[in-house]
Amino acid sequence: MSTAAVLRGRFPRISATVRRYGGAATRPLDEAGKLGWFTVIGVRDMWWALTRYRTEILRLIAEVGMGTGAMAVVGGTAVIIAFVTMSAGSLVAIQGLASLGHIGLETLLGFLSAFINVRLVAPIVTGIALAATVGAGATAELGAMRISEEIDALEVMGVKSTAYLVSTRMLAGLVVIIPLYAIGLILSFLSPQIVTTFLYGQTSGTYEHYFRTFLRPNDVFWSFVEVIMIAAVVMLSHCYYGYNASGGPVGVGEGVGRSMRFSLVSTPVVILLAEMALYGVNPNFNFTV
Repeated sequence: MSTAAVLRGRFPRISATVRRYGGAATRPLDEAGKLGWFTVIGVRDMWWALTRYRTEILRLIAEVGMGTGAMAVVGGTAVIIAFVTMSAGSLVAIQGLASLGHIGLETLLGFLSAFINVRLVAPIVTGIALAATVGAGATAELGAMRISEEIDALEVMGVKSTAYLVSTRMLAGLVVIIPLYAIGLILSFLSPQIVTTFLYGQTSGTYEHYFRTFLRPNDVFWSFVEVIMIAAVVMLSHCYYGYNASGGPVGVGEGVGRSMRFSLVSTPVVILLAEMALYGVNPNFNFTV
């Protein structure tokens, strides 16, 4: 008889406790491995989706951009991202005025708008809005298909379910995020200018001077790159939790909650790593008084 068998026989409670806590310790690693393999399969099947399911990709692009049902009535994801980024830009102006007012540098609100919105606020807000609208919907839709055995039916009919359901949504999200973020970035520039010049009475010339001085085209380009990375992470994670949902409607709801939690954590992490890589050594601006 082996030593493990002897220990299980003599100490059944200790053995059960070790198995329980050992499984809890390795479960996150197992989940990360499954998500990584799911990512590899989804990226691999993108070419298959482009060649075989172009109509489905176009349908998803329209659905992601304008939404369906009640969301389409209010303008879909585009309007939601526009309003959220506009609100965030206004908060940058309000908080910036309150902070700079303590040291007598209210004229630098244009600098804050050009610096903070492009590098931090607009990408994070856009990623969270994308997860809350498109990502959560994709998780619920794929989860409903999984528990109703529609995904299994696709496999039986010879359709590659990962390419048809996952890769197409990834491609649609990556395509739509560019114009959506362009709209959000423009409104994140306009809203602080309106707040600063119309509500607080700062001259438009002073605001535009500092705004144009510190707004760098390279920062705008890298901001788009960051948002594309966030969109890829959001779509992959939400499709993963929806595609692998189990346990009936309750399991679908849990999958939506877990995917939203993952997106809310991963979006700032992606921004943090990107900002450290781009501006950790050289912030690419010189400001002296």
